[in-house]
Amino acid sequence: MNFIKISVFIFIACFYTNGIDAQNISENETEISDKKVDKKKKKKKKKKKKVKLPKIDLSHWKVTLPVTNEKGKPYEIDPPEILDFADNEIAKPYMYIDSTKGAIVFHAMPTESKTRNTKYTRSELREQMVPGENNVNWTFADGANMKGKIQMEEVTKDDEGKYHRVIIMQIHGRLTNEQRDLIGEDDNNAPPILKIYWDKGKIRIKSKVLKNLAASDTEILHEDAWDNDEGYNFEQEVGFRKFTLEVQVTDGKMLIILNDTEYKAYEGIHIKKWGIFENYFKAGNYFQSRDEGAYAKVRFYELEVSH
Repeated sequence: MNFIKISVFIFIACFYTNGIDAQNISENETEISDKKVDKKKKKKKKKKKKVKLPKIDLSHWKVTLPVTNEKGKPYEIDPPEILDFADNEIAKPYMYIDSTKGAIVFHAMPTESKTRNTKYTRSELREQMVPGENNVNWTFADGANMKGKIQMEEVTKDDEGKYHRVIIMQIHGRLTNEQRDLIGEDDNNAPPILKIYWDKGKIRIKSKVLKNLAASDTEILHEDAWDNDEGYNFEQEVGFRKFTLEVQVTDGKMLIILNDTEYKAYEGIHIKKWGIFENYFKAGNYFQSRDEGAYAKVRFYELEVSH
């Protein structure tokens, strides 16, 4: 009898122990499964975090690309179509979003897509104060501000081993229709008062000076009334790192700021005389070479304009 009781006790104990072990195994398996699910969720979260978008509103910009349209002229995209540039098959090789960096990349190289009065090609934005309209622009008296966060991604070298130059920002002059007709021109083009270059890892500025300070208001409307200044180089080297550029325009003054630390101011008679022109901002990649196989890629992380 005692033997039977002991046997039953051992059987119950073993059954209970096995039950606990089975429960522990089941709990462990559940815990492992939960951990796997958590890891998958974390991976998904990490992947989502990698997708970044540039802080750029394109609703007041049009773009000119280094490819020709059906008429053999530079291909342009005006607003609102430019808002969907990422889905435009023609634009994709030359203007696209790098979602790992959170930037728009402007890619340019020598092609036959040249705008009037230049031998160089571009993947470059042109400001439009009224979307789709080139005839509404601003003067220095109106005031204007442009700020961007930029980075040179890639650029080729010339035969001497020096990096090709790229214009990354501009203020371009423009004749009103009345001024155009007054001097007998067939377009509204006027010189750029400001060109900002990425030049061998540094930022270089070029502006315009009036050849004859006694020239009349009509005479200074002609492009040949203006000459290039000697230029200015900022001291700090930006290389292939991110940097910020800001251009502040007020009546009779133009201020360019690099990385919030270096400044170059233009004011005086030449800028005051320039007040006769209308202007618009440009930004992107205006590639300054016709070398075979040359190219540049410029990233814009941020770009903002105000008036």
